[in-house]
This record gives sequence, C-alpha cells and structure tokens, in this order.
Amino acid sequence: MSLRVLGVDPGLTRCGIGVLDAGRGRGATLVDAGVIRSAPDDGIDQRLLSISRGLEETIERHAPDVVAVERVFSQNNISTVMGTAQVSGIAILLAAQRGIRIAMHTPSEVKAAVTGSGRADKKQIQTTLVRILRLDAPPQPADAADAVAIALTQLWRGPGPVRTDATGGARTSAQAVWAEAERSARRARESSTSRF
Repeated sequence: MSLRVLGVDPGLTRCGIGVLDAGRGRGATLVDAGVIRSAPDDGIDQRLLSISRGLEETIERHAPDVVAVERVFSQNNISTVMGTAQVSGIAILLAAQRGIRIAMHTPSEVKAAVTGSGRADKKQIQTTLVRILRLDAPPQPADAADAVAIALTQLWRGPGPVRTDATGGARTSAQAVWAEAERSARRARESSTSRF
C-alpha cells in the first residue's frame, strides 16, 4: 500500500496543491499538481469559501493519508501573512474533519529536504523536482511546484502526528484501518473512472 501525501502551499489568490505517492526508497510519483484560485475582487468570505471548496474537492478526489502544509512564517506584508494563515487553517481543518494526519514544514525545511540547502531558490527546487520525479518540466505555476516540494518533504521526513478523529481524539487502530479502507475504496473508484 502506497502512502499518499497532499502538499498545500497556502495562498489566498493561488493555493498550490501537489499530490505524491511514495515509491520505493526515496522515490515518488506525481499524481496531481495545480492551484486553487480565488478572485481578488471578491470579499474575503467568498475568497476563503472558494479555496475551501477547492481543497475539499481535492481531498475527496485524492484521499491522501497525510496533508502537509507550509508553516506560515512572519513577513513584512501583514495582509499576505493573514491570508496565508487563514488558508492554512482551512487545509488543517478539512484534514482534521476526515481524520487525516497533518504535518507542517517551514519553507527552509522544505528547501533543505528537497535540495540539501535551506537557502535554495525556486529554480533549484524546481530542477530537483524534475530530476527526482522524472518529469519533463516542473509543475506550473510556481505555487504548484512549491506544494509538490512540501509533499516530497513530508514523504522524506516521516508520517506526521498520530491520526485523530473529527473531535480531535486519537483513533483506535481499528478506526484508523477502517478510514484507510475507505480511502483505498475512493482511490479504486478514481482509477476505474479515469480509464474511460
């Protein structure tokens, strides 16, 4: 059974998503990458609703075992930090409601995990993703590539916190197995419908 990770690069205008399946050793397979957009002219309530709906659809479609989110860090632009934090909270909440493990990684942790240097630039990260995932080109736009890098960091850094149920309580092993079976069934349905 392969571990599936959804990486989320939270953003209010463009929220990057990247889905990876673990391969042998440090290998991985890209399942999906892209962005969920909200209209800058909309009010904050509608923008967050758009992002939430897109993330929910992504989680339901791909049934990840872990949702890895970029940890918000302080910047000079407070409005950007607020939007990023709000979207991050939505991703964490949607995962928690489904009993999916969450993990958070700082940008420097992601850079170090993917390239070996915590000071790597976006071009270095994209070049490494192309090589490791055997892609013809890096995922586009850059927010999608960042989300894939977050997912890869989670695959390489470990499984994240203990699974919890919708109330935040720890799941029994039987409950965790049941949730895993439900995710596997959704994936099987996804595979059978994508063949046609």
